[in-house]
Amino acid sequence: MTKTALITGASRGLGLELARSLAADGWRLVLTARGADALESAAAELGEGALAVAGDVADPAHRERLALAVRDGLDLLVNNASGLGALPLPSLADYPLDELRELFLVNTLAPLALIQATLPSLRRSGGAVVNISSDAAVEAYAGWGGYGATKAALEQLSNVLAVEEPDVTVWWVDPGEMNTAMLAAAVGAEEAGTAPGPDRSAAALRRLIEERPASGRIGVR
Repeated sequence: MTKTALITGASRGLGLELARSLAADGWRLVLTARGADALESAAAELGEGALAVAGDVADPAHRERLALAVRDGLDLLVNNASGLGALPLPSLADYPLDELRELFLVNTLAPLALIQATLPSLRRSGGAVVNISSDAAVEAYAGWGGYGATKAALEQLSNVLAVEEPDVTVWWVDPGEMNTAMLAAAVGAEEAGTAPGPDRSAAALRRLIEERPASGRIGVR
């Protein structure tokens, strides 16, 4: 039976690399990201089993469209879409609270809302949730306090969800440092260029999905 995955932030970076790996194994994919052109290009590359649904996961109407797209079955939800917040990365003493509120909406509340919207399908299939986190959720890095706080909150939501939903496997995953546009925006292209490409972390995620360990925090290196 064909399996279905819903991947957010799927137009580039880790999301796109994971989508490529799943598509190669015949998964049906529902892909979403804010940039419609890049997302359509990714879906075209991946073939007829990939459906592009462009939009912002922080938008309730968009989440409803995504839930409808997987109403016939969902085996895997990957909450990969994420924002950095204020740039250049500010100290907490100077963090604009309006921007921090928006960052929590994107990085913490939107993933939970999408989980809520798709849980009926995930329960029926005995599916899995992958919430992409960061070492900034558990380590103290100057300038990363806002972003790290949103990921720490996402990790605890994942931890509790794993207890409350025993029929759904929940992993919260630190994919390690990757050479992506997001990292370049935070630390500059030169420093980001020294990090491994996202294909390495995507391959580790693919093994995780295949091996299906118990719910928990996973560090990908």
